[in-house]
Formats: sequence, structure tokens, C-alpha cells
Amino acid sequence: MSIRFRLLLSFMSVVVVSVIVFALAAYSLSVAVTGDFRSISRFYKVHYSVHPLSDEEDNLFIDLKYLAKHDPKRLKEQLLLEDYDQQLKMVQAGLVVRDDEGILYQTPTLHDVDMESALPAYDLSNRSIRNTMNVGNRFFSYAKFDFYFSSETGEKGSIFVIRERSPFAEMIRTLLPILIGMLAAILLLTGWLLYRYVTRKIIKPLDALRQSAEHITEGDLTFRLHSSSRDEVGQLVLTFDQMRRQLYDSVQLQLHYEENRKQLLSNISHDLRTPITTIKGYAEGIRDGVANTPDKLDKYVEAIHTRASDMEQLVDELLLYSKLDLNKEPFSFEQLLLLPFLKSIVEALAIDFDNEQVEVSWLAEGAEELFVLADQEKLKRVVVNLLSNCLKYMVSHPKRITIGVEVKDGFAVVKIKDNGPGIHPDALPHIFERFYREELSRSKAAGGSGLGLAIAKQIIEGHGGEIGAESLPQQGTSIYFTLKIFEDRR
Repeated sequence: MSIRFRLLLSFMSVVVVSVIVFALAAYSLSVAVTGDFRSISRFYKVHYSVHPLSDEEDNLFIDLKYLAKHDPKRLKEQLLLEDYDQQLKMVQAGLVVRDDEGILYQTPTLHDVDMESALPAYDLSNRSIRNTMNVGNRFFSYAKFDFYFSSETGEKGSIFVIRERSPFAEMIRTLLPILIGMLAAILLLTGWLLYRYVTRKIIKPLDALRQSAEHITEGDLTFRLHSSSRDEVGQLVLTFDQMRRQLYDSVQLQLHYEENRKQLLSNISHDLRTPITTIKGYAEGIRDGVANTPDKLDKYVEAIHTRASDMEQLVDELLLYSKLDLNKEPFSFEQLLLLPFLKSIVEALAIDFDNEQVEVSWLAEGAEELFVLADQEKLKRVVVNLLSNCLKYMVSHPKRITIGVEVKDGFAVVKIKDNGPGIHPDALPHIFERFYREELSRSKAAGGSGLGLAIAKQIIEGHGGEIGAESLPQQGTSIYFTLKIFEDRR
């Protein structure tokens, strides 16, 4: 649910809940006052049957009642009745007087009202002198007094002080302070609930974001943000946490690069120091006359040349690796028939295989017409490097190399497997790192610069493929790489 809709729903809820609670509270108040829960209208009737007149009206009613008790015949005087009616009209009330024959006097403003049929029957005991009545759709409250105009003749009469009521308006006017207080309390309560809701759903997540930003400014990227909502704030929290993770990964990558740079400098220094020391020693031997025979001189010169060649190879491989790592080495991709290409490389190394008594076998059924997109020179370097490693590390007979080609998920998979001593599981994840050698002493007895597999990894990844290794001690090593299959869509 979006925040916009949630806020709209919240404010609508404030209004609706306030009205409902207000109505319920008003109803409860009416029930508390009247003790009658059956209907609201009953409340008005009961209220006005108890309080039908105001104080001014009640005083005039008392005067009329006094006349009815002590001098009832005067209540037939038209002028007297008109005078009382005029006084009642000033307080928005009216007068009705009746006798046995019907209405004796009726306030002129009530001539359109059929009072005679609505007036209550005589009750000379006057047990109920205050009540309400309905005439059509109009509502009146009244105070009445029944009496005898003449005790000898038994002529009965009644006086009514009547006031038309608008129940709702009167009740609102009467209960207005209470209702206003109730409405204010309800609005405060719903407003507080809305504040709590908005605080929990919006303010707290935003405050957490602020604290997270402060952590970032202090360089702390190890914290984590969680969001259980899927609204805009929840998405913002998730996006912020994703940014935090990317920053953390970027910092870790920079630290890793810095560590690699330091390690690279250390490795270069180590691998260059040994041949330079050797060259320096042989050169000093020649200078000091140690090589005092032609054979010794040739031996010293050959040693210097060998070490210089090793240094040149190391520098060339380091330069190539740097270009590949910086994506500055261009690739020249072309359509390549994979299996004949691999077989041509094996044939070029046939003499080396014969000298080492290595048996080469193929597992490439159905791959004779498999085309890939590749840079021939760079791919040849990868294959030669992998085969040279097999020759370098296989020591026990019989020596076997198996080359397999298969298709998997739109890629050609080339796998080169030997039966050499294998690689320890702890070393296996690191063999494609630059300058990495499994020997802890970094002995160069096996030869190589430690960059061959790292260069192979860069080249294969430059082809859009991947390279990996599988090995167990004393069970051989299998290195595989993938290449995109070429599809002619013309």
C-alpha cells in the first residue's frame, strides 16, 4: 500500500471514526440522561415532558394557574387572554384555553394547527401537567392545568401554555458544550492515534535512514537496514541498504586491489631479484677472471642469457596480464572450427609429448563441426599453457592427458585432464591468482612465472566464457573453460 493512499485512508479514517464515535457518544449520553436506549426521539420527548417551558413561560403559567384556582371566570375574558398571549408571544410561547364546548381561546399563530383533536383529555387531579404532543409533523411541549369554571354547574376548563419545539436544535443548544468537548476529545484521540501510526510507519524508518547516513559519514558500512513494509518508505530503505552494500563491496574491492597491488610489487620484486642476483654473480665472475677458460666463459655467458630470457618472459607475461586486466589488450574474434584447432596445437607439441612419454586421448564425439568465436593467438596461448602445466607436473608413469569437447547451454566446454599429483583442496581456489604457487617456499624448481593461469583466466573471460579447475590429491587435475558457440544467422 502506497504512502499517498495510506495517508488519504488515515485522514478519512479520522473523519469517519470521529463521526461514528461522536454519534455513539451522543447516543450514550442520551441513554445516560433518559435511561431509555430504545430511540433517540424518546430522549427529546422525555426531556421536554420534564422541562417544557422556560423560566419566563413558567412564571406566566403560574399566574394563569392562580387565576384558574381562585377566579376561573376571568379566564373567559378575551382581553385578559390576549394580554397573557402577548406576554407569552414575547418568549416564543402560546396560549390555549378550552371549556366543555371546545377551544375557548387559541393563539392566532396556531390557528392552522388542529389543536382540539390533539389536546389531552381532562385530568382534574392534575397528576401530569407537563408533557409533549405531536400535531401532524409538528412537535410541541406544554404545561396544562385542568379546573372548573363553576363548581355548581360542573363546567370544566383547561389552560395550556404551549411552545413549539425543534427537538434537534433544542437538544444541540442544550448539550452543545458537552458535545463540543466530546468532539474535541475524539479528534484529539484520533489525531494521536494517527500520529502514532505515521510515526511508526514513516518517521521511524526515516530516522533509521538518518542514523545510517551518519554511520556512512563515519566510514561504518557494516550495519544492515531491514524493512517489513513495501510502500515508498520501505522501498527507500531497501534501496538505501542496497547502496550501502554496494559502497561496502566497492570499499572491500578497493582494499582488495590495494592488497593485490602490494602483493604484486612483492611478487615482482621476489621473482626479479633471483635472476638479477644470478646475472650479477656471473658477471662479477667474468669481471674478476673466475671464468679463465673458454668453457667456463661459455658456461657463464649461457647462464646469464638464460636468466635474462627468464626475466624477459616474466616481463612479457606481466605486461600482457596488466593489459588484459586493464582491458587494453584488443581481441580479434573470428569464426574458428574448435576441434581441428585443438588438434593442431597438440600436434605442435607432439615432440614434447613423445619425450615425456605422454599418451593423449580425445573425448569429442559429435564436436567435429563445432564453431566458436575466438581470438586464435590468445586462445592458443591458453591451451599451450594448460598442456605445458600438465607436462610440467606429471611425474609418475604412465602419463596420460585427456582432452574433451562438449556442448552445454549454448557454450562449448573444453576440458583438459591429467593424471598428475593433483592440487590440495586449500590451494585449488587460488591457482588462477597471479604469482600463486602451491609450494609454500615459492620454489621455482618446476619453472614458470606464476602468471600463466592468471593470464588464461583473463583471456577466457575476455571471450565471454569462464574457466575453472577440479582436482584431488593423487587423482589428477582437470581444468575446463567455455567458449561461445558461433551461429551463422545469415
